[in-house]
Amino acid sequence: MDIAQLEAGDSVFVISRNPHTQSVAEIQEASVVEHPDHPGRIVLFMFEEYIPLTEDYAMFSSYQEAEEMFNLYFNETEMDTF
Repeated sequence: MDIAQLEAGDSVFVISRNPHTQSVAEIQEASVVEHPDHPGRIVLFMFEEYIPLTEDYAMFSSYQEAEEMFNLYFNETEMDTF
């Protein structure tokens, strides 16, 4: 996803890992918003926090795209461990 094309008001779907348990991941919807303390800077609003909008996140424009990638990387990996 090209983050340069995102605008405040857009929604994205992010694959995020639990910071306490790296083996746990989920698809989370996030809003693209203007940071309230930094006018003109757009950020992700997710988990009730403002998160810098960077290429470090696996973001998708639809839940279906995120789910396909999630299944590719997480479900197949789990199956390989048995």
